[in-house]
Amino acid sequence: MTHSEFDSFRPTEPARRRRTDRRGAGRRRDGGDGSREMPMVPEAEFTSYYGRPVVKPAPWGDDVAAYLFLGGVAGGSALLGLGGQLTGRPTLRRNARVTALAAVSLGAVALVRDLGRPERFLHMLRTFKLTSPMSVGSWILSAFSAGAGVAAVAEIDRMSSARLPLGPLRPVLQAVEGPAGVEAALFAGPLAAYTAVLLGDTATPTWNAAREELPFVFVSSAALASAGLAMITTPVREAGPARKLAAFGVMGEMVAMRVMEHRMDPVEAEPLHQGRAGAMLRWSERLAAAGGLGTLLGGRNRAVAAASGLALLAASALTRFGVFEAGLSSAKDPRYTIEPQKNRLAARRAAGITGDSITTAG
Repeated sequence: MTHSEFDSFRPTEPARRRRTDRRGAGRRRDGGDGSREMPMVPEAEFTSYYGRPVVKPAPWGDDVAAYLFLGGVAGGSALLGLGGQLTGRPTLRRNARVTALAAVSLGAVALVRDLGRPERFLHMLRTFKLTSPMSVGSWILSAFSAGAGVAAVAEIDRMSSARLPLGPLRPVLQAVEGPAGVEAALFAGPLAAYTAVLLGDTATPTWNAAREELPFVFVSSAALASAGLAMITTPVREAGPARKLAAFGVMGEMVAMRVMEHRMDPVEAEPLHQGRAGAMLRWSERLAAAGGLGTLLGGRNRAVAAASGLALLAASALTRFGVFEAGLSSAKDPRYTIEPQKNRLAARRAAGITGDSITTAG
């Protein structure tokens, strides 16, 4: 059996003398008649050692899943805050800025809890490594938090009728709150997307297979969460940007999820439809559709807007937790690592790629 183009340079093997039985008929010990080549070794059936996982599951718990969700809420809220700032909607601007600070603060607490010690986060800021999503993400989180914090403190000082003990810093704060809101909005998209890049950069089968489309899913999910929360907390007369962001978020998440699942190997996509992850993602799709429909048809009614916003917020949370759970499940079963590799190998051989180390290794 020829495996590569270099087999043609091998010298011709001399003909072997057949053994004959007592009747003189040529027989092979393996039952063949010698008229054609017979495989000497059967095709290998790859499995893992005692069925144990091939890759080590990520040592992350619910704290990281919560951070994924809260980071999306913070990023989308910063964008809405900038929208309120530029369009003269003070209530939307105030609510979105305060929400962004609260969400990023709670997300930082969840992240530090997972790290175990607060100083570990500070250690990640000692270097900046472009090839490390975690290193880049730490700097994105820090830069976003600085801008969101300044803008939110200015809003809180305004809400308290200038009772915060700022002293001579109050004029400085009022002067920089606008640029700080813009700066936070610039880092909003990277904050919502970098966690998807972080998941896709691991060896976890489902996350790695979804690495190209997962950032689009997370950004759309962030739009759902922030828009839904703004629709709950903001009067409908100022929630126009939130309704528009919600509509784009619903369409973006549904399309991105469909494209992602279509491009993935069917085996790698199975965890997205099974068990707890499958249930969460199915409900996420239903709630997103219901919330989007309510936003379009009755978004100017306060009660309908609040109910639709709650549905969108829950849909975003279920998307993040569902994708997170699906990845952990795929790492625990060796089938999700081995079968897609065999499928890719078969596809390369079917395409005629037979002269590299990948296709000739078997």
